[in-house]
Amino acid sequence: MAVDLHSHSHFSDGSASPTDIVEEAVRLQLTALALTDHDNLDGIDEAKRAAEQSGLHLVSGIELSCTWQPGGLHMLVYFLEPGRGPLQDRLAKLQSSRSNRNHEIVARLNTLGMQITMRDVEIEAGGTGIGRPHIAQVLVNGGVVDTISEAFDRYLAKGRPAYVERDRLEPEEAIELAAESGAVTSIAHPHTLGLSADEFQPRLNRLRQVGLAGIEAYYSEYDPFERRRMVEVAETIGLIPTGGSDYHGTYKQGLELGRGFGDLSVPDDTVEQLQQVVS
Repeated sequence: MAVDLHSHSHFSDGSASPTDIVEEAVRLQLTALALTDHDNLDGIDEAKRAAEQSGLHLVSGIELSCTWQPGGLHMLVYFLEPGRGPLQDRLAKLQSSRSNRNHEIVARLNTLGMQITMRDVEIEAGGTGIGRPHIAQVLVNGGVVDTISEAFDRYLAKGRPAYVERDRLEPEEAIELAAESGAVTSIAHPHTLGLSADEFQPRLNRLRQVGLAGIEAYYSEYDPFERRRMVEVAETIGLIPTGGSDYHGTYKQGLELGRGFGDLSVPDDTVEQLQQVVS
């Protein structure tokens, strides 16, 4: 059996509802699913209601963007529940920053001659966690570009004319706030860290020393060799090898929940290992 600990609904930058994602996980006979929308827990209650009817183990989580050089660091946070708490309260400020960013991106696109509105984006998103993929889809819908990838390549990716930076947490702050909130952290898709082979283990080890629990070794874009290598690296450092598809529904074509691009399988004991950290 397998689990998927990295998925996104329309409450951030995915196309599917939390209920749809849970139902797909049940259809695929996954034993556990983590909903990890960007910077918000808005879809968790819906996902829990759907999971309770099916017996699926639903792990409540988020994905945070953290400050990092030379690449980018995304932090997956597991067992973070909706409500008040150190990290939950900090999320409100991040969500405000994300909203301001979306408005500025739309304004920049307007300046570039694309007549889209925030209302167009809100309708496309259908939820509260609006992100760049929703804006990209509006550009596709309007015939400005042919694909979401083209929208990012031409306008929305870092360094492109409509890109806008936003507030981010320091990795150490994210790890500490998560721990104070009864949650546990894992670094998502570590290839985006932009580290050399010599830098990789020392920098991750420093994060482990402040409480980092895992690293996403089982990832859709990794081939079997790379997954085995990342598992070895994780175990050498003392981190839990976590994994997930990074499912975004139709916004990532060809990528399936639980299966990635067809060959992904995340061990179901991963959830138990993470639970042991917070128990």
